[in-house]
Amino acid sequence: MNSTETVSSKKLNALPPLSEHPVLRYATFVVLYFSQGIPEGITIFAIPAWMAMNGKSAGEIAGYSAVIMIPFSLKILLAPFMERFTFLPMGRRRPWMLFGQFGIMCSLLALSFVPDPLNNVALLTTVAVSVHIFIMFQDIATDSLVIDIVPLEQQGKANSLMWGSKIVGTSLSLGLGSWLINSYGFSFAVSIMAVSILFFMVVPLVLRERQGERLLPWSAGATSPDAALLAIDSWGKLFKSFKQVLLLRNIWLLVIITFIIMAAVHYMRTLLPIFTIKSLGWDNVFYSKTYSTSNLIGGIIGMVTGGIIIYRFGIVRMLQSILLVTAILVGIMAFSNAFWQDKSFVIGFIACINICIVLLNIGVLALAMQLCWKRISAMQFTFCMTVFNGALAAGAALVGLLRNHFGWQTIFVVFSSIVILAMLLLKFIKVKKHLEQVEMLEQNYLKNNAGRL
Repeated sequence: MNSTETVSSKKLNALPPLSEHPVLRYATFVVLYFSQGIPEGITIFAIPAWMAMNGKSAGEIAGYSAVIMIPFSLKILLAPFMERFTFLPMGRRRPWMLFGQFGIMCSLLALSFVPDPLNNVALLTTVAVSVHIFIMFQDIATDSLVIDIVPLEQQGKANSLMWGSKIVGTSLSLGLGSWLINSYGFSFAVSIMAVSILFFMVVPLVLRERQGERLLPWSAGATSPDAALLAIDSWGKLFKSFKQVLLLRNIWLLVIITFIIMAAVHYMRTLLPIFTIKSLGWDNVFYSKTYSTSNLIGGIIGMVTGGIIIYRFGIVRMLQSILLVTAILVGIMAFSNAFWQDKSFVIGFIACINICIVLLNIGVLALAMQLCWKRISAMQFTFCMTVFNGALAAGAALVGLLRNHFGWQTIFVVFSSIVILAMLLLKFIKVKKHLEQVEMLEQNYLKNNAGRL
């Protein structure tokens, strides 16, 4: 090894592990979530708007939107394997994180080669599904790493930064992607997004989870004692622990509330491009610019204020307040059809709704993380997020169903009713009591497995 390589190696080894450096930890999660927003900006937002602009029916668009979200509903099938099997010398979550990012890059490249995508919607949908399968790996690994190494009091801030950065990534991907699709074609636009993922892989490649771990399989290092302590060495222990958590009352309340909120969120996301392009006559570029700009603003506001709001008022009160504001905004929109042709009015509505959606996502993720047991954080959090993402598919499908039978005013009123229900259910969540119950589960686990850890 020459002197230049030696100096470079020493610099990498000198970087503190994520478990010991809050600022570096926040920066890492921001980068990871920003990179996750890039493929989602194309697959979830830009492609449906492009399809609408090119004459695809509401049913086709809603069908595409619903199907591509299905992989996120199957995350619970992957989480047990990611919990049970990993290469601990490189970290408890990091190997899976790297696998996910590499897969995202490769599947985006495959998406760019779909021939005549507008007339090949089945293949387009299939490859988009593969993109989302690899997003699952990165998503599970990143979220469970946050639960594992971020102190409870810092998780609200971490979620604000993470989700805000994802929104920024999604917004930039949507805006830039739509422009590239219209200017240079679908294949070129998606391939550019694929290449960008490669640059973000550098971050998890050069940073360790905990002190003394390996950067790469052939590097020097060893399993961290903290990671080894949290590892579960049998399927029996894993599923027994998971069953114990599921018996807690607050988990099922969280599941129900999460489903309702996230169904409402994707209901609105699916509704907006169809409403503005099909009914109001906008083109996909104007809609994409409007949505991505307001989404970007919402992401920045979420990054700056989300953690502060959670710290001052608590997660539950934050969610209740945002849900109430959201219901009122959409209720006003429902009965203001005289102003629907006023672009400024509709743009203002989209901007306000996107800010609310960002804060709702931050709040739901923070609440789900707060209620997790670290020992099975990947499996428990993924169970909650499986409901989260199953609700996204349900929300998209509901728009297609309602649009066939009702007018836009009724569709907006249904949304307001959904979020009001979630707001009322939140009053029954008891965070402090749940944390006490989780601590008892951990103490019992350590006692029952003393000498075998």
